[in-house]
Amino acid sequence: MSGESTGTVDFKVGADTYQTWYKIVGDIRNSKYRPLVIVHGGPGMTHHYMLSVFLSYCEKGVCLTADLHRPHETIFAKTGIPVIFYDQIGNGSSSICQNAPPEFWTPELFMDELDNILKALNVDKDYDLLGQSWGGMLVAQYAATRVPKGLKRLIIANAPASMELASIGTDQLLERFPPEFQQKVRKHESEGTQESEEYQGLVSEFYNKHVCTINPWPKDVATTFELLVANPGVYQAMVGPSEFNVIGSLKDWTIVDIIHKITAPTLLISAPLDEIQEVSVVPFFSKIPKVKWVELQNSTHLGMYEEPERYFEVLLNFLKDTAV
Repeated sequence: MSGESTGTVDFKVGADTYQTWYKIVGDIRNSKYRPLVIVHGGPGMTHHYMLSVFLSYCEKGVCLTADLHRPHETIFAKTGIPVIFYDQIGNGSSSICQNAPPEFWTPELFMDELDNILKALNVDKDYDLLGQSWGGMLVAQYAATRVPKGLKRLIIANAPASMELASIGTDQLLERFPPEFQQKVRKHESEGTQESEEYQGLVSEFYNKHVCTINPWPKDVATTFELLVANPGVYQAMVGPSEFNVIGSLKDWTIVDIIHKITAPTLLISAPLDEIQEVSVVPFFSKIPKVKWVELQNSTHLGMYEEPERYFEVLLNFLKDTAV
């Protein structure tokens, strides 16, 4: 299997069968390198924002653009490492499952899906994992609870070790906004009016400072969020109306007490202005036996867009330095 290919694999949950869509860049059958499996964020988002980078910036009043085509994909072109993307069920090109009840959506479901696609593609005996945001939470829990023998290296990007710590970090960032901003956020939350135009505007303002500072957002980032808005069921069930106030099933999520069970060499990526603040990353660093932590100083939550050269330098150096 070489070049680019897409397809679906059956994912059975009880008596039902769903479809997980995937995209492979490179050769997972004959390559001398193990594949890197990309696990996107959300929950309830899609793989799109992990594909490409479109960097837009202005200097001395002149707006410049640099199109850095699909950097996670170009890992293969630069290194020969095959890369596997997939859409978690609930959005994108995988089964949407619109009639699934809120309790259907659990970390265990998505760990089962990850297990399933690794086995279906016959890479479960030898692979690396990169999870970003919710994807980082997922791969960390997967590595700690299932301790898969085939997992050789782990990258946890922009992810917390617990939602309680993530909420503490979010509150710290909110405190940097004007008092009026904070009051409006809390007022809408207390009154249950998070779907109002004003509240959504407040969320957008926060995201523009702590999720992605590029204006306008890169196309693939916008596509992912548009698909999230079109199919919000997974996100609403597991997170809630916004990340300001997590009231979904992930509210009490934590792996702090089991992080030490992660055996694979691990890279942590974060940023000072990331919505995922340092307080929620520290447990990974203090408890994972073999770990390296890099902060991207000029990024927020999407360092692959805001600081692409540094992001991929860190990523590729880790893969090179921990080659096994």
